[in-house]
Amino acid sequence: MDEIARINSEPLLTAEDIAHRLAAIHAAQNDDERAHGMEDDLHRDVLAAIAVGAPDASLLAAAALRTETLDFARWCG
Repeated sequence: MDEIARINSEPLLTAEDIAHRLAAIHAAQNDDERAHGMEDDLHRDVLAAIAVGAPDASLLAAAALRTETLDFARWCG
């Protein structure tokens, strides 16, 4: 799904949305591939929200970067 199109057709992400997604990633930590994919999706969605003018861009970015505190393997393939 095109993230920018989705952002344009739905309300922008909120810190609360990110908190819910962080909780979901935390719950998926035992599946490295799934958690890593969810992390990538979150980071892309936050960047897309920032690109279209999210007024609280720094808050959203900081919230999304909290995934770095989660313990699962990350790799690029």
